[in-house]
Amino acid sequence: MRAVVLVGGFGTRLRPLTYTTPKQMLPIIHRPMIEHVLEHLAQHGITHAVLSMGYRPDAFVDAYPDGVCAGVQLHYAIEDEPLDTAGAIRFAALDAGIDERFVVVNGDVLTDLDLNALIDFHEAHGAEGSIALHRVDDPSAFGVVPTDADGRVEAFVEKPPRDEAPTDLINAGTYVLEPSVIGRIASDRKVSIERETFPAMVDDSSLYAMDGDTYWIDTGTPVKYLQSQVDMLRGRRGAPVDGVHDSAEVDPTSTVDLSVVGREVIVGPGASVRRSILLPGARVGEGAVVERAILGPGSEVGKGARVDDFAVLGDRASVGAGLRVSGGSVSVDEHLTAERLGGS
Repeated sequence: MRAVVLVGGFGTRLRPLTYTTPKQMLPIIHRPMIEHVLEHLAQHGITHAVLSMGYRPDAFVDAYPDGVCAGVQLHYAIEDEPLDTAGAIRFAALDAGIDERFVVVNGDVLTDLDLNALIDFHEAHGAEGSIALHRVDDPSAFGVVPTDADGRVEAFVEKPPRDEAPTDLINAGTYVLEPSVIGRIASDRKVSIERETFPAMVDDSSLYAMDGDTYWIDTGTPVKYLQSQVDMLRGRRGAPVDGVHDSAEVDPTSTVDLSVVGREVIVGPGASVRRSILLPGARVGEGAVVERAILGPGSEVGKGARVDDFAVLGDRASVGAGLRVSGGSVSVDEHLTAERLGGS
């Protein structure tokens, strides 16, 4: 069985980090996110995957020139223009010559879902398509999926108001599909699988869904991108991992707590880094504080400065000595100085 991995989005919610880097190539504990996704597929017997690509496909091709990632053989399906979720699945499947049952996953979701259990569920129900579900406190930002007692999907409600959601079970972005689903998707326009293809399958009683009590996180926002890595540091997904890269320079008088300190990062004397992500080449000056923040590659926080409250610094951005950035973002190559801010 092969998998289609959706990696074509622009990653707008993670800007400025994604102005130059596709979000699936952003690191999760020193390795690109896509490697974690494909490693999970490989653990469940998937040996070949099609990357459905649009934005910056060169970043993937350059990173894996031999066409292998995490032990999975890759096929690159590059869209000329955005086709939305169903359109991207159709294009990728046809481009790779898929004509049998296949798996679809979102490339920005990290999960411990038992994929083999979903495949067995799909087979047992004779389904045309099967969706993995996940329970959340607030389903209003997701596709909500009520089912009958047998798992047949009764409706597919995309992003309902919180007080109107028929269930707290959401579409977790992992599907098992029969090749007949490809034939349902129009070839001459954008098609959303959530808003068009799945509702049509509900009408035909051919769509099923499996409730799964498992770890699941959509890493597509700064808060969730950060949380996904703190979860790994704390051991929420297996044994706790060490977040400090071997090549990083962390001054012994500094404090680093529940943070990822990437390749060739420098943390200066007396600095404090807590619940933060410092991407490769970032620098934290003497006495600076970085708390619940993400520092992009090559960015810099000056002496005595503070960056917090889920602020994001873009590539090579800098915050001058003594300044504070709380929330929001500093764009790629942008330099904040006291003079620029009117001496404040």
